[in-house]
Amino acid sequence: MRTKIITAGIAAGAIAILGATAPAQAAEGDAQLSVLHGVPDITVDVYVNDELTLDDFAPGTLAGPLPLAAGTYSVAITASDAADASDPVIGPIDLTLESNGNYTAVAHLGEDGTPTATLFTNDVATLPAGEGRLTVRHVAAAPAVDVLAGGTPAISGLTNPNEEVLNLPAGVISASVAAAGTTDPLIGPADVNVAEGVNTIVYAWGSLDDDNLDLAVQTIGDLHSNPGGIPAGSAGLVATNKPFDSTGLWVGASALALLAAAVVAAGLTRAKARS
Repeated sequence: MRTKIITAGIAAGAIAILGATAPAQAAEGDAQLSVLHGVPDITVDVYVNDELTLDDFAPGTLAGPLPLAAGTYSVAITASDAADASDPVIGPIDLTLESNGNYTAVAHLGEDGTPTATLFTNDVATLPAGEGRLTVRHVAAAPAVDVLAGGTPAISGLTNPNEEVLNLPAGVISASVAAAGTTDPLIGPADVNVAEGVNTIVYAWGSLDDDNLDLAVQTIGDLHSNPGGIPAGSAGLVATNKPFDSTGLWVGASALALLAAAVVAAGLTRAKARS
């Protein structure tokens, strides 16, 4: 199983710290944990069990995955260059990781704009031949939206901090975005590629009111029932959530990334205008 993480502005220092902390080779049964920083305008430090793990972690970056033995870990997010974890901005929160699990802890804003954190689990179940998986996660300070496929709601009323997971036939679908409860497209329809054997995970983060909404996209490949399948690339910002093998960071742009941005930025801008 191969994971591709696409990101804008990866923090090289943070990756180096995670690499130094992780064992050279993951042990049998280890969980995989990544961390996404989705709180705008604040650089932070991340402590795991009171040990500084990520230093000067910038918004819009994802670090990891870090192999960890199964168990419960205390994670605290502090202001940058804090002396210790005693005065966190978020947390401390306890993250329970199961053996062979693949997770992403996301520091983000709640719908009301309050900083919070959510632990997601990536769906890495084997996909039937000819199918791909699309996961959309809402971690932005913004209201709900619907995602339409061929004019019919495929994802309805997605709210912060929830996700929707769809297994779809591989191929190109016609998708559009509408305000929750409506079918009048605000953006699209646009063609979206669903790659065979790949879980494409899209995160919407930031704040609608502050006009800094952004997106993060991660792809987890090698999920085919046919091991000869080839994972597709993708693009956008970054993030993740469940056991995933990790290798490679790319920066790019794709139709799916644009659609993901629309999921929050479009339908939600209309909601703001109405208010």
